Amino acid sequence: MSRETLDARNILCPLPVIRTQDRVESMVPGDYLQILCTDHGVINDIPAWCRINGHEVVSIDEQDDQVVVEIRVGENQ
Repeated sequence: MSRETLDARNILCPLPVIRTQDRVESMVPGDYLQILCTDHGVINDIPAWCRINGHEVVSIDEQDDQVVVEIRVGENQ
């Protein structure tokens, strides 16, 4: 199991989700990915993408100007 961080700050939808998808492709089931974003649309977009693709949203932390989403990579990559 590994933990990685993706910096998706200062880019707008749909790029945070696309970059998340690209990063997850190089990961294995059980790995964790923390995504740093400034586009608050990811609060809905990344969980929807995770449901479709079999990944788990571990946490969403909404701060002043940033959202931190942590996901666990699922079996269905």
